[in-house]
Amino acid sequence: MLDAALWVITNIGAAFYNTGYAILNPGTWLDWSDPVAKVRFIYYGGSVEFFFVVFTTFLVLTGIGFWKRTFLWGLVRGLEGFANALGRFAAWAGLLMVLQQIMIVFLQRIFRVSEITLGPFGTVFTRDLSWYSEELKLYNAMIVCLCVSYTFVQGGHVRVDLVYAAVSHRTKRVIDMLGSILFMMPVMVLTWMYAWFFMWRHLVTPKISASDNLDLLERKARILKWNVETIGFSPNGFDAYFLFKVLIVAFCGCVFLQACAFFWRSYLEFVEGEASAGKYLDKDKLGDAEAERAAEIH
Repeated sequence: MLDAALWVITNIGAAFYNTGYAILNPGTWLDWSDPVAKVRFIYYGGSVEFFFVVFTTFLVLTGIGFWKRTFLWGLVRGLEGFANALGRFAAWAGLLMVLQQIMIVFLQRIFRVSEITLGPFGTVFTRDLSWYSEELKLYNAMIVCLCVSYTFVQGGHVRVDLVYAAVSHRTKRVIDMLGSILFMMPVMVLTWMYAWFFMWRHLVTPKISASDNLDLLERKARILKWNVETIGFSPNGFDAYFLFKVLIVAFCGCVFLQACAFFWRSYLEFVEGEASAGKYLDKDKLGDAEAERAAEIH
């Protein structure tokens, strides 16, 4: 137990040095013309060092927020505003998905068209109709991955409530804080660790493994090259499935940031009392009283 505590404290201390070094030497991990810098970016993106940089940043921001609540409210408003803006933008993919599906049905069933050619800026883009049909899954994935935090802010996720509704305001806030710390954050950290290397295994060759140490990856850098996955499930089908892997990583980042915002909001509402519930919360107006009541229930 003592060794584990010492390991955590040591890594928290090292996080300050690692953050400063990364900021002052961006070329060592952002200059992707250098293959060694690229493998460093890949390695550290799913490393223990990166976890403790994020964890220490969360602790520092939380500590400052405990001292100055207006700072913490600013973080909450910023993160919730980001979630709302991203979600409201990505939600338009739903309309695009419906319009594209209608277009596919008309072209395929009525006009018997087999392919579509687009060339709005002088470059011709020709794909089989089945390509556009399979692309609809990408729009659906965008809605799921990029609107998840927005839906959380809006209170749109379905809940299974056993005791939450019957307890007091401050007990609810304690439950929310524990939920974000014990469930949302750890699950997103684990998912990120798998998704990060899963994504890069479909972007570069030779394959990158989570078990590879930095020395091994730097040796691999000599033969590292881009190898973006362009294999479809059908001969003429959608061939950009690597985007789904990118969206999984984006999903993890969005939910983790929302977990931080939710923890901070729950703490502030716990400290400031029931009058602060929903403070600064930017919720959509449905324009229907019954629909808004149903949204509040769920």
